[in-house]
Formats: sequence, C-alpha cells, structure tokens
Amino acid sequence: MSKVNFLKKEILEKTKELYELKFGEKKEFTPGETYVNYGGRFFDEKEMVNLIDSSLDFWLTTGPWAKKFEKGLAEYLGTKYCSLVNSGSSANLLAFMALTSPSLGDRRINRGDEVITVAAGFPTTVTPVIQYGAIPVFIDVEIPSYNIDVTQLEAALSEKTKAVMVAHTLGNPFNLKAVREFCDRNNLWLIEDNCDALGSEYFIDGEWKKTGTIGDLGTSSFYPPHHMTMGEGGAVYTNNSKLAKLVNSFRDWGRDCWCDSGKDDTCKYRFTKQFGELPLGYDHKYVYSHFGYNLKVTDMQAAIGCAQLEKLPAIVEARRKNWERLYNGLKDLSDKIVLPEKEKDSNPSWFGFLISVKENSGKSRVELAKYLEANRIQTRNLFAGNLIKHPAFDEMRASGEGFRTVGDLKNTDFIMNNTIWIGVYPGMSNEMLDFMIEKVREYVLG
Repeated sequence: MSKVNFLKKEILEKTKELYELKFGEKKEFTPGETYVNYGGRFFDEKEMVNLIDSSLDFWLTTGPWAKKFEKGLAEYLGTKYCSLVNSGSSANLLAFMALTSPSLGDRRINRGDEVITVAAGFPTTVTPVIQYGAIPVFIDVEIPSYNIDVTQLEAALSEKTKAVMVAHTLGNPFNLKAVREFCDRNNLWLIEDNCDALGSEYFIDGEWKKTGTIGDLGTSSFYPPHHMTMGEGGAVYTNNSKLAKLVNSFRDWGRDCWCDSGKDDTCKYRFTKQFGELPLGYDHKYVYSHFGYNLKVTDMQAAIGCAQLEKLPAIVEARRKNWERLYNGLKDLSDKIVLPEKEKDSNPSWFGFLISVKENSGKSRVELAKYLEANRIQTRNLFAGNLIKHPAFDEMRASGEGFRTVGDLKNTDFIMNNTIWIGVYPGMSNEMLDFMIEKVREYVLG
C-alpha cells in the first residue's frame, strides 16, 4: 500500500471514530425539555467518510461523485435522466427555464404566457414564472388533501396557458391522473415540484410510479429537513432527452456544448461547426445557446448524497410509520381539528403532519402553535399560506397585473389562518411522537 493510500485509510478510520465520539451516542429524550425538531439531518458515519474521502481528492466542483449520485437517483426514481443542482429552488428554476428554450418551437413558454399553479405552497415553485415574465394563474386547493383542486383546472385554462407547475403538498401526491389528462388534452407541460415528496408513489397506467416521474419534469430538494440531504442541493429529472439537455444547458452557463467538465470534444463539435453569427470553428466549449447560470454542486456535497441515497428506502418507510402513529393518536379529535388524508391511488412519503383547527372549535391555530412551542415541539405553517397575500405581491396586487386567480381561494385562506404542521422525520423516537400526540390532545381538549 502506498503512503498516500495508507494515510487516506487512516484518515477515514479516524473519521469513523470522530463520528462515534461526537454524534454516535443517542441522547435521552426528556419530555418538555428535549427540543422536538420538525426535521433535521439524518446521517451516520458513512456520510462523513464520503465527505472526507471526496475532499481528499480535492476535485471541488462537480465530478465523479456527482455522476454516481445522478445515476443512483435516476435508478431509484425510474427515470432516464437526472441533473444534480445546488438547491431545490434552482431545480424549479431550471425545470421552468428549460421550457422557455426557443428550440421547443410553438410549445415554448414565452413572456406573457400562463402557468397554472396554487397559492398554498412554497414561493420558489412560482418565482421562476414571475421573474421570467410569464403569468401564474392561481387556483384553490382541496382539504384535507391540501393539494390542487382539479375541478378548477378548466376554469383556469386560457389560450395563453402553456404549463401546470405544482407541488405535492408535504409528500401527499396530488391527483396526477386528472392533472396529467388535463395537460395531455391541452398540450401543456407538467412540472412536478417533488421537493417535499421524494419516495412518494402514485398508481397510474396500471403501475406504481414515483412522483416526479409522471409529468414532463420533476424536481427535488436536498436541504437538511428534506427526505435526504447534502446540506444544500437539488435535482431535476425527466425521461425526455431534449428536456434533459436543456436543463443541463441552463445549469451550465447556458452553453451549447455537453462535454463533462475536464473533458474536451466528446461532442465532436469543438472546432467544426458554425453557431449563430460566430466564425466557423469557434470553440464549441464557449458557444452559448441560452442565457444560463452556474447552478452545479460540489463533488463533496454529492458524496454526502451518495451515502444518503443508500438510506432513502428506510427513510421513506420511517416517515410513513411516524405519520401513521400521529394519525392514529389524533384521529378521534375530528370534531375539533382537520386531519390530513392521502390522495386516492397514492402511497405518500410524508414530509410532515398537517393539523387544521376547525373554525367552530373554539380553538386557535396560533394558540395551538404557541402551546406546542412552549412544550419544546417545533411547528411550521404550511409555507406561504396564501402566497398572493405576501409583501412580494404588493405591487402586483396594486396594479392588478402579473398574476391571475380563479375563484376566491377560500381553502387557501383557511390554510393561511388555521393550519400548522409538525414533523415525522426519521430522527424522531416513539417517545417524541407520543409526546406530540399528548400535547396536541391537551390543547384541543382543554
């Protein structure tokens, strides 16, 4: 064994030892004192070993670990293509921007075209649409699925509609059968924001498929509270080779060339073609077919993701079990609170557990949140509640331009006023889950 390999092996063994000393011992849960986070990093020594291993190669930017992760996630999802990016928000940006490429002809999303979505969600599902100059069309959601109300799709449709871009709420798949049929019937693109639903499944076309793979493009986030993490990170995936190439172009500065970093002339176009008004033979590595970005990850992040990917099936199963435990412990309170229900023909990979306080219950969402937080139980709102009520929309609301709504968004406003959620992530013990059940019951029945 060479001196380099010997030292590397020793460093990695010390890394395992450090993990055990710093993170290996499980802390005892003390009700009311131990903080119950809604989510967090779920890892062991393998993530730390991969991180150190990749850092010792000092590749730094996207490299072999990233390729390994892209291949592994595509295999898990059952897609042909996967592009690793630096966040879930960037994944949404790239999925949308790919559909603005002139190469898509009549199906290209132009400025002023419309994209159907919901206001009860996270801002970065909608931000790319607005920043590009397209028009989001907001429709309401259903309760207790908290997902897009598919009965409003036809009312939202116009001659300018080009796409539907919507998220699976907290891991609960939306009605993909209805939404996809609507998109197919009207020749619309479908982007599934799958950032909160990695591992969720939906029965369609006679088989179970992973969410994010049923539309034209799917996106994921690897921020720490999500199903798996790289610290920061995200992915875009598709079965469409042209869309995959467009995603990578926008991710990689907008370049026309598809050669991997550090490799020249894989495309065989380097000095042989003429592009735009550039001179014949202009170096293809510096030809830009889109106004793109640099949204890649480091190989060190990807190395963490490779270890996380091995845990993903167990993570998904744990989230499902934790959600079921909370549901069974609270299901008799249906006269006071609204409990979530999974979509028909779905098997959710839950991100959290939604609780809505009924308006005639004599209870308050804010007071429930305060009570839980006072007992060291972390809570979250359903993200934006009603996105168009936020300060970011002040100018557009005042001008009446830049977005469109269908109906009164009654359920969206109900969520804004009455809904919170608590966690189900794998780091939770049964003692933590039972404590959360106990405290929710105390407030609701008190």
